[in-house]
Amino acid sequence: MTSFTHLNKAGQAIMVNVQQKLPTLRTAVAQCIVKTPANVFEAVLDKKISKGDIYSVITLAGINGAKQTSNLIPLCHQINMDCVSLDIIPDRKDYSFLIKSRITCEAKTGVEMEALSAVTIAGLTFYDMCKALSHDILLTDIKLLEKHGGKSGSYIKYS
Repeated sequence: MTSFTHLNKAGQAIMVNVQQKLPTLRTAVAQCIVKTPANVFEAVLDKKISKGDIYSVITLAGINGAKQTSNLIPLCHQINMDCVSLDIIPDRKDYSFLIKSRITCEAKTGVEMEALSAVTIAGLTFYDMCKALSHDILLTDIKLLEKHGGKSGSYIKYS
């Protein structure tokens, strides 16, 4: 059985020491699906959200969420990210929006948590901007899709 890297021998929480690791190119891709009622979906597509340009606000919130990860998750390292991007893709068949983040950097540790934070904060911001129209908005399928770089190599899981 593999031991937890964030626990010392006494079982107490620690931040993993990455001092001896060499920086490598790191990439992570994550997603969040936001399911909405039809009226919310159409209002977003028709740009009739009273709080403003939802796509810009969601994107900026996601980028900020990635940048704040080490402040929100106690044992995460601060990482200087080279690029944070978000895509918001509507799906008319089930009135949902797929939010995907992609983060790249050269670092000693991965950016999975930053990618997951980006889509989660973007999804929460979506909810905040649309809650006046409905509280029946569901954030779902928050997950890591890809991770590249580092000792453990690549991880790809789209199903």
